[in-house]
Amino acid sequence: MKKARRVFSPEDRLSILEEAKREGQAFTCRKYNLSPSLVDRWKKKYLSQGIKGLQPSYHKVDPEKRALEEENARLRRIIANQALELEVKSELLKKTPIGPGKRS
Repeated sequence: MKKARRVFSPEDRLSILEEAKREGQAFTCRKYNLSPSLVDRWKKKYLSQGIKGLQPSYHKVDPEKRALEEENARLRRIIANQALELEVKSELLKKTPIGPGKRS
């Protein structure tokens, strides 16, 4: 069974850090089933950046933006294929003799 990823808000992280300071880090880590290295990382970010450092470091991608980027990539591929096709056709036309003197 896969373990669900827990998401802590910045306020939750701050309260866990304060509790770890009061009650002890080992006790708090066991209580919330957290890795001590995770709490250390939160503490380091909090000390360097304040509450802003406790914000999640990932950013959600807007589904509409993702759809537009995929459409853009699809259209670029179509244009590249058409350009390649035109280039091949023009090369073939250059090599093919045109006129009444054509022999087989």
